[in-house]
Amino acid sequence: MANSELFSTRNSTTPAGGVTRNEAGGQAFQFPACHALAQYAATGCFGQTFYATAEDQLNEVLKYASHPDVSDEFLAKTAIYAHERGFMKDMPAVLCAVLAARQSPLVEDIFPRVIDTPKMLRNFAQIIRSGVTGRKSFGTAIRRMIRQWLEARTELQLFYGSIGNDPSLADVIKMVHPHPATPQREAMYAYLLGKELTSEQTELLPPTVRQFEAFKAGETTEVPDVPFQFLTSLELTKEQWTEIARNASWQTTRMNLNTFARHGVFEE
Repeated sequence: MANSELFSTRNSTTPAGGVTRNEAGGQAFQFPACHALAQYAATGCFGQTFYATAEDQLNEVLKYASHPDVSDEFLAKTAIYAHERGFMKDMPAVLCAVLAARQSPLVEDIFPRVIDTPKMLRNFAQIIRSGVTGRKSFGTAIRRMIRQWLEARTELQLFYGSIGNDPSLADVIKMVHPHPATPQREAMYAYLLGKELTSEQTELLPPTVRQFEAFKAGETTEVPDVPFQFLTSLELTKEQWTEIARNASWQTTRMNLNTFARHGVFEE
């Protein structure tokens, strides 16, 4: 989830001016707007640092992004570079949202490359709805892009992408009102939105989803092959936690060593 303190209310940008000192108070060169924006996009973060707050960094990015010397094309290229080469998450979503607020046609060109995961989609939706980039409503074009994003994913990909909140994938679906093209997609949307499904709709869900629901209901003890986050809130046995740990990726293992230890996984 993007920083909720930054993207909850409208933040004003600092006025452009002659900055002659850096954030540490030392003398520094004043970079041109494009140079400064590119540096923030590749190295900045929307979090507390030693010399600058998260709000300071966001204001600087928005100030440079709105500078007359920064074209839509440069913004688009910077967003793509920050995401694909800089491996940034919130920054590319912010730049994409700035383009959307400008109603630039380039936002449709870069959207599939920048907003390429469920987390990025949720970040983008959160940033737009916060109003920090100049608009709070999605508008026709943004809704169409999000619908196309949803249509391009399989039912199982949508299920895996439903991890996370504020906003959740279900919240995004409610915002854009996608039109399911198949009964399977209609059943998947209904499931994600928490609606009661008929037996026929349940049969249309992917097997993994049905296995997960059966496991939650206690109809089976076999741990389903789903992302780790789906299972952490459930009452699991030591054996089930051990199975999860055996199947976990390196990243999941690294981030959950204490969780595994607390459930006795390493006693086996």
